Amino acid sequence: MTFGKTRAVQWWVRLLGAILLLLFVFLAYAHVGAAGFIWDDESHLTQNPSIVGPLGLADIWTSASAVYYPLVLTTFWILHHFVGLNPLPYHFLNVAFHAASALLLWRVLVQLQVRGAWLGAAIWALHPVLVQSVAWITEMKNTQSAFFYLLAICCFLESRDRKRDGIFYWLTILFYVAAITSKPSTVMLPVVLGLCLWWREGGIKQRDLRLFLPFVLISLLASGWTIWEQKFHSHATGAEWVQAPLQRILISADAIWFYLLKLIWPHPLIFIYPRWNVDPARWFAWIPLVALLVAATVLFIKRNTAWRPVAFACAYFVITLFPVLDFFDVYFFRYSFVSDHFQYLASMGPLALAGAGIVMAMEKIEVHRLAIQTASTFGILLVLGALTFHQSAKYHDLITLYQATLAQNPKCWMAEYNLGLALKNQGQLDEAIAHYRRALNIWPAYVEAHYNLGGAYIEKGKIDEALAEYRRAIEIRPDEADSHNNYASALRDLNRFDQAETEYKRALFLRPQYLDARLNLGSLLLQRGRTAEAIANLETARRLQPNDSDTHVTLALALMKNAQTNEAVAELNRALQLTPDKVSALNSLAWLLATAADDSVRDGKRAVQLGERANALAGNDNPAILHTLAAAYAEAGRFDEALQTARRAMKLASRADNNAVYNAIRDELPLYELGLPYHQRK
Repeated sequence: MTFGKTRAVQWWVRLLGAILLLLFVFLAYAHVGAAGFIWDDESHLTQNPSIVGPLGLADIWTSASAVYYPLVLTTFWILHHFVGLNPLPYHFLNVAFHAASALLLWRVLVQLQVRGAWLGAAIWALHPVLVQSVAWITEMKNTQSAFFYLLAICCFLESRDRKRDGIFYWLTILFYVAAITSKPSTVMLPVVLGLCLWWREGGIKQRDLRLFLPFVLISLLASGWTIWEQKFHSHATGAEWVQAPLQRILISADAIWFYLLKLIWPHPLIFIYPRWNVDPARWFAWIPLVALLVAATVLFIKRNTAWRPVAFACAYFVITLFPVLDFFDVYFFRYSFVSDHFQYLASMGPLALAGAGIVMAMEKIEVHRLAIQTASTFGILLVLGALTFHQSAKYHDLITLYQATLAQNPKCWMAEYNLGLALKNQGQLDEAIAHYRRALNIWPAYVEAHYNLGGAYIEKGKIDEALAEYRRAIEIRPDEADSHNNYASALRDLNRFDQAETEYKRALFLRPQYLDARLNLGSLLLQRGRTAEAIANLETARRLQPNDSDTHVTLALALMKNAQTNEAVAELNRALQLTPDKVSALNSLAWLLATAADDSVRDGKRAVQLGERANALAGNDNPAILHTLAAAYAEAGRFDEALQTARRAMKLASRADNNAVYNAIRDELPLYELGLPYHQRK
């Protein structure tokens, strides 16, 4: 009977511990509830065609569209299906994954018989170094992969306890696949499992080696794929990634100490840390490596003594960091060799060790032990929670984040540049230009800053300054297709069509599948009256990117100009299948259905539906769309509405000095007054 009561008490204690842990996590991350999307969220979520565009689950799992996070993108795809692009549910799920991982870490530490398991898990859950992973939606890669990574460890340890029950072994493989398809930096799990066996059983027996074979194969496949993706998809190649082998070793040693010191003293925490310049010719550059080798040697010698927990925690820490050290080219290393989110998994080892050390120290207290233990535990967690609460506020939006970054790292050209982009998107063009210039003052050869500064000058009407920036970008990197494409667009705006065409073709020579350049060239050829060439070019674009709605719309415009009405209707219908709310497609198709010379094409009822939808999406104040809607009403026999809409469109066109639309409506208005629709001539 006493045994039953004891188990009941333990159950209630564990439940209370779980509730407290969840409560602490959600309170510490309360700020993210009001946060929005930040850097990289657009490429992974808000502008990812696999999530919001024409692609979908099939492309996520069968193409390079998912980069190498297919399970995370699947999570985004499912969530987007239900909640759209409201950031709150994404933030909530990210925090929930983190909280669930904290509970699983507690369970794993119990399985490993680590002292102070709950405290170790709580310290990890509330440590401010982890804020970058939890407050940044893109880094659901970390929180989701950690959830499955810990489930895999938990099942593996359970399989060792239940030797006759193979289900837990197969669950370990399943969860490992889920972890590695969430983020491939979990590739070190086989080594971690071996480390766990050393901790619990003293080592790996020869008969156990076959159990590791599936994990090793999965790791090798994922590692090879990730290295290829970083090099050829993320383009982690070039001068920024060129380091001598010795230099890579020194940088990696620096990174290990950096991460460990951030766990001990998490200040300052910066979104982008300064990028180190490590010179092997300077003697002091060797200090971190020598210190690391000395520490590793001592811990190896002492691995079976009282230092065993330290050896285990440090080995786990270094092993788990290995994929994100400078031995491999990672695109992020363009900005910095270290980042807080890189040690999300690795930090579990040292912080669990810290929890165990605190509990063991408290157990030596003789007087008022429980009161002191409780006060100390909650004091530590309160401090960590407060730091996390404060740090998470910096991730509220792009401008807040980059301003906080520059306050602590004023030489961060990436933050200056991206702050400029964010300000430009808010219409603060002068402020954006100032930040582009600051980025270029830090790094004069920053190509992206040159051509975005050129684009800003175009908007300001400073054409000569814009062309100078585009030319400078091309001088720095003559094989950069984006620079040629942007330069060509500026030349086209100046009606320098021959030069623009040459630059577009140069961009396509450098990158034959460059869709924007091909669409721009097609539009230019169309503008110059070379309709057949434009159609041929745009058909090539369609073959390259059959699921791009812009390509179908641009091709439709060329076909319309070539009097290929039925073909144009087919292209516009396809564009709307891919992007149902695409205003240009809605408007163009409504115009064809309302005004086509061919009776078999016209459909007044559908033209009205499309025109009204385009008008609503455009805010009911676009004269070109209202012009189309008036024609649609007339084709549907609703002439009073056609007249009312046409007159409103004329007023708006007059205010905007849009003479083309104004004159077209002026010519069509008498037809509507007579009760006749407007049809194009055959």
